[in-house]
Amino acid sequence: MKNPNEEKRKDSNNNVQANTRSTTKKREQDGKKSARESSRLARYNKKPTITSQEIQTTVRLVLLIELAKHVVSEGTKAVTKFTSS
Repeated sequence: MKNPNEEKRKDSNNNVQANTRSTTKKREQDGKKSARESSRLARYNKKPTITSQEIQTTVRLVLLIELAKHVVSEGTKAVTKFTSS
């Protein structure tokens, strides 16, 4: 006979692993996006190399965009929940 608590733990562990993989993949994508944007910024400023200034500027922009997406998503969920109750 299967133990229901053991099954819940397995499901929980699988969810944690899936979330970890998803987060890792997202961070990797953000890193690649930052590198591309830093490169574009250096070219725009006619610099032969990417400096910490380009990287910092790009990271701030990329993170702000991601934060904005998250805020809009959470706001939409809150409004939907409020209007449906």
